[in-house]
Amino acid sequence: MDNYKFESIKDTIEHWYLLLILGTIFIIIGIWALITPVETYLSLAVLFSAAFFVIGIIEIISSITFRNQLNAWGWSLAAGILNSIIGLVLILKPGISIIALQIFVGFVVLYRSMMGIAWSIELKKFKISDFGWLLFLSILGVIFSFVLLWNPIFAGLTVAVFTGIALIAVGIFQIYLSFALKKIRSEIQN
Repeated sequence: MDNYKFESIKDTIEHWYLLLILGTIFIIIGIWALITPVETYLSLAVLFSAAFFVIGIIEIISSITFRNQLNAWGWSLAAGILNSIIGLVLILKPGISIIALQIFVGFVVLYRSMMGIAWSIELKKFKISDFGWLLFLSILGVIFSFVLLWNPIFAGLTVAVFTGIALIAVGIFQIYLSFALKKIRSEIQN
C-alpha cells in the first residue's frame, strides 16, 4: 500500500470503531424520526431555534473575552449579535423556524452526502470493492437534500421522514465505512 495513502487516513483507520458507534447513533435517531415524525419535526424546530440563540451568546462572550487577542473581534461580536437576534426571532416566531429548518437540514444532509461521495472515491483508491454502495447511499443523500432545498413548503410535510431516511442512510454509510477501514487496518497489520 502506498505510504502516502496510508498516512492520509492513518488516524481514521486506527479509530475505525468510532465511525461504527457514530453510524449506530445515526440509525437509532433516524428510526426515532420515522416512528415519531411530528414530535421529531417540532423537536428539530425548537432545537434549531435554541441553537442559533446559544451560538450567538457564546460568540458574543468569546469575542468580548478575547478582544485583545483577536484582530477582528468586532466582526465576531457582530456575528454573535446577529445569530442571537436570529435565534430569538426563531424562538418567538416558530413558523419561521419551521420553514428555515427544512433549508438548514437540506444543507446539512447535502454537506454530509458530499463528504460521503468523497470518502467513497477515497475508498476506491484503496481498492475496496464495495465502495459503490457507499457512493450510492451518498448520492441518495444528495437527492434527499435537493428535495428539501427545492421546495421547502412541500418538504415541510415530510421533513421528519426525509430526516429519518437521511440519518439512516448516513448511519449505514458510517457503519460500512468503519468495517472497510477495519479491513484496511487488518491488511496493513498483516
